[in-house]
Amino acid sequence: MVTTWLLLALLLFWAVGAYNRLIRLRSAALQAFGGLDTYMVRLIALMGEYQAARGAVEGPRAPGADTHAALGAATTQFGASLAVARARPLDAEAAAALSAGVHVLEAAWQAVVREAAAPDVPDALAPWIRQREQLALQSATALEQFNTAVAQYNQGIVQFPASLLAWLFGFKKAQPL
Repeated sequence: MVTTWLLLALLLFWAVGAYNRLIRLRSAALQAFGGLDTYMVRLIALMGEYQAARGAVEGPRAPGADTHAALGAATTQFGASLAVARARPLDAEAAAALSAGVHVLEAAWQAVVREAAAPDVPDALAPWIRQREQLALQSATALEQFNTAVAQYNQGIVQFPASLLAWLFGFKKAQPL
């Protein structure tokens, strides 16, 4: 009888410890997303500032208006996917949408840069390119930290016997960016 109670107590203490570890891993991933979110918000602000500055100087009917309209639409899509991911940072679908938003925004920005490299276009984009590159370098560390935290979280929820607790409490596998 005493052995049974000791075994049950041991099992209970193990379960509490394993659950707390899963919570710590999930919290670390959420905190890492918070750091990444800061840079993503800065990117949206930078794109908005560029659009506003360009519109004030060139106007809506300037050459390349279609490319800049695509950049504006990509920025809006990215902002919407970031808002969804912010609400559920470890949700695989939200992360996939955010990743797609990043790629669309990057493609639209590269189209603007290619267009600005034409010989008949003034070099007004250079400061914006430098700011964008600086932001990309700064955010690379935050992205790496988030992906590392997600990998540790995913590893923690699939390890047996903690995987039983993960299944019981509804821990789902997260998607890195």
